[in-house]
Amino acid sequence: MTTVLLDLERELVSEFERDAKGKKVATILSEYARANDDWRRFAMFQPTGYTRNLIARNEWFELLLLCWTAGQESPIHNHAGQNCWMAVLEGEIEEIQFEFPAGGAACRLTETGRRRFVPGKCAFINDEIALHRVRPAGGERGVSLHLYSRPIETCMLYDETTGQVAKRVMAYHSVRGKLVGA
Repeated sequence: MTTVLLDLERELVSEFERDAKGKKVATILSEYARANDDWRRFAMFQPTGYTRNLIARNEWFELLLLCWTAGQESPIHNHAGQNCWMAVLEGEIEEIQFEFPAGGAACRLTETGRRRFVPGKCAFINDEIALHRVRPAGGERGVSLHLYSRPIETCMLYDETTGQVAKRVMAYHSVRGKLVGA
């Protein structure tokens, strides 16, 4: 792994050791996103869906590079009770937020807002805020750096029309630059 990404991982570990809530994580990720491009060696795209490329994983967090081609998007999902930061590295990324279904009842999800993020900007979400869908904006590809504190093994997916919920076991496309299963 490159020195800059190792430095980023160390800085993030230090931040979580200092403050378990990671109050400075957004600033750290934004600064990294504005000044570095060593992440490119971990960028792997595929035509069938966005990729989740693991950069670092420890007791405090997992750091992933998500690569999106035009038209790809995440399903509407929660964050399994964890905090999530997303720094945009390339392209524009759109986030669409939804209310949790009232009382857990299956029903059409209600969109509550849309936000667009440009390179160098950092977003934050957790389950207290909303469910969301993420995708590149403007018909272009995008790359985003996601930090989940703590690592997420599973999350819940929500059908926009019916509100039906399904559990998804999370997987990686690559780990530290090597394709999974290759």
